[in-house]
Amino acid sequence: MPEFRTVSLSNVTLRVAMQGKGPLVVFVHGFPESWYSWRHQMDPVAQAGYTACAIDVRGYGGSDKPLPVDAYTLEALSGDVAELITAINGGRPAVVIGHDWGAPIAWTTALVHPDKVRAVAGLSVPFTGTPRRSLNDVIDYLYTSKGRFFYQHYLAQEGIAEQELEPDVPSSLRRFYYARSGEAPNGTWPTDKLLGEKLFDRVEDPSGDISWLSTADLDYYVGEFERSGFRGPLNRYRNHDRDYAFLRTFEGKTIEQPALYIGGDRDLVLTMLGNILPLMKDALPDLRGMDLLPGCGHWTQQERPDEVNSRLIAWLRDI
Repeated sequence: MPEFRTVSLSNVTLRVAMQGKGPLVVFVHGFPESWYSWRHQMDPVAQAGYTACAIDVRGYGGSDKPLPVDAYTLEALSGDVAELITAINGGRPAVVIGHDWGAPIAWTTALVHPDKVRAVAGLSVPFTGTPRRSLNDVIDYLYTSKGRFFYQHYLAQEGIAEQELEPDVPSSLRRFYYARSGEAPNGTWPTDKLLGEKLFDRVEDPSGDISWLSTADLDYYVGEFERSGFRGPLNRYRNHDRDYAFLRTFEGKTIEQPALYIGGDRDLVLTMLGNILPLMKDALPDLRGMDLLPGCGHWTQQERPDEVNSRLIAWLRDI
């Protein structure tokens, strides 16, 4: 089992789960998750000769939860990862691996703090280069200007999503996890919703078990979110314009470190904003793998732990 530590940084305190000895590998989770989303990776990576370190991103679990929206920019969150690496690894750089929102945090850390990151991997969300437009503008062009619902636009409305998610956390998490997973039939997460609908309108609470998420797993997540609430995690969706302004200062810069991408061919992330995978090769000159797992949905390392672990460990040994 991992050992938990509390690491004090300049602006926040983070809870981290650590296991093993050797070169540092930092795992960064997404929404709505916690360090626990890397539970299947911790022991295999430690057994392979590395120090596995899975963090609770600020706003989640046992980490600090600042109130202001602008405390959750990519600049702040990538800064947390860079500062954490210094705090627990001295002057040595680390490998950073992220999933969902953790992937942009990992990519940004490698881009902005290259001296802290010796290699970087992203699961689900690819790196396609520094943005030319705010994601808010892209969402408006593809969805909201046409009267169509898009979940990120909905989640960005301060206080609205909290009112839907927090009254019944078990149901909220079950529906979110199942509908975005590879085992959910097509249409379980509706893509034809209209503005004015809520996140879970026409998204049913699954009646049976989720094959990759045990009752104990779900209970752990529920406990974390019942204690912490959803405001901090949702604030990530409320910073697209600030993120764009920050990343514009790195326009044209590529990530030079060895990189890896793993996704699922049933992950809606790869279809909702157009065909974005081909953009990775120019943005990541040392991309050493770009794998799509057949039948896998959004929760890559939880749905397919063995396949992910074999790819991660082979890549770690190669760098």
